[in-house]
Amino acid sequence: MAALGIDDPVATRPARLPRTYLVWLAGTQASLLGDAALYFALGWAAAAHGGRTAALVLTAVTLPRTLLLLLGGAVGDRFGARRVQIVGDAAMLVVTLGLAIAAYRLGTPVWLLVTIAALIGVVDAFHLPATGSMPRRLVGPAQLPRALAMRQAGGQIAALLGAPLGAVLIASGGPAGAALLDAGTFAVVLVVLVCIRPAFDVERASRDERLTTGAVAGVKLAFADPVLRPALLMTAVAAGFLLPVVSLLNPLLARRHGWDAGAAGLVAGGQSLGMIAVALLVTRRGQMQRIGVGAAAGLCVAAVGIAGVAFAPTVVVGAIAGIVVGVGSGMFACHIGPLVLTGVPDTHLSRMQALLTLVQSAALLLANNALGALADGTGPTTATAVCAAAIGAAGVAGLLNGPMRGLLRPA
Repeated sequence: MAALGIDDPVATRPARLPRTYLVWLAGTQASLLGDAALYFALGWAAAAHGGRTAALVLTAVTLPRTLLLLLGGAVGDRFGARRVQIVGDAAMLVVTLGLAIAAYRLGTPVWLLVTIAALIGVVDAFHLPATGSMPRRLVGPAQLPRALAMRQAGGQIAALLGAPLGAVLIASGGPAGAALLDAGTFAVVLVVLVCIRPAFDVERASRDERLTTGAVAGVKLAFADPVLRPALLMTAVAAGFLLPVVSLLNPLLARRHGWDAGAAGLVAGGQSLGMIAVALLVTRRGQMQRIGVGAAAGLCVAAVGIAGVAFAPTVVVGAIAGIVVGVGSGMFACHIGPLVLTGVPDTHLSRMQALLTLVQSAALLLANNALGALADGTGPTTATAVCAAAIGAAGVAGLLNGPMRGLLRPA
């Protein structure tokens, strides 16, 4: 591993992550598990009303979240991420409890599903940027990569377990049961946030600056910076051409090959397994010395895996290729997150997290529709091969970019 520039765990044992961060992380990961179960329950309930209703519910979440993200980031920098997260968790506790009561008494009419989805989207716009910037406030720069890697591993595990848990809750208590569980997790996070205090003082944005002006200032800062600009562009490409491979194109490829749903699940599970493995490795041993190279190399590895998924002759080969995709995705995520958080002023942490989420959401929204149309016209193999080419090109561009290539991890 030394050849890759990764720390030798015997020579330089990493210090333990702060207990405050571990407590916060445990609470937020429990909340992620509850969210995943609730989203499955909402999707299941919406599907009972037809495909258009299901699409409407998804849109009701994503539209307000996308429109308000930059404003939410400015609010987090102005008033403090911890305070905004407390307000967001309290709001979600009220929303999920209201959903549990309404679903128990009324069932799941369309108006209720759309209303709850829209409220979730609005709260997310303010809650997600604040939550994304909290690790920088709880751990030092040198420990940040390990902290974010541990968070990523927990998020992947929550995503894996969320859907089965949601199915169990639907079978036993209906959507009300899933909402009640999610409310419980928000209550846990609320208690944690009230009890903890950030270990590192982070300067807030000026109160004299208008929120809209602050939101625009965050965008200008990102695209003027020689490192943040390519990092955001690489993130957009990864979101647009990497995420749809498993969620959109993998099922289409499985059907084209005559494979069943279990085979498609193996490929998707392989990706999650690869991501978890890399995240745990980074948690244990640390990042590559050149974090920009690590992020770009991750995209190159993912491109090889995507090509393998596209042309896999058997289920076994497809599952192995899925693991390679996950390894590359994990490398990219474990290096790009700390790169962004440590590369911006303290006054812009939440705004940069908002912008990071926004470029991913916008790219994914556009790419899903474009790749779906391409798959219908030329076949899923061609669409997946296009994804491999785009991800590979982004990785090579990152390796050739001088500021990205020379960027070192925090000492």
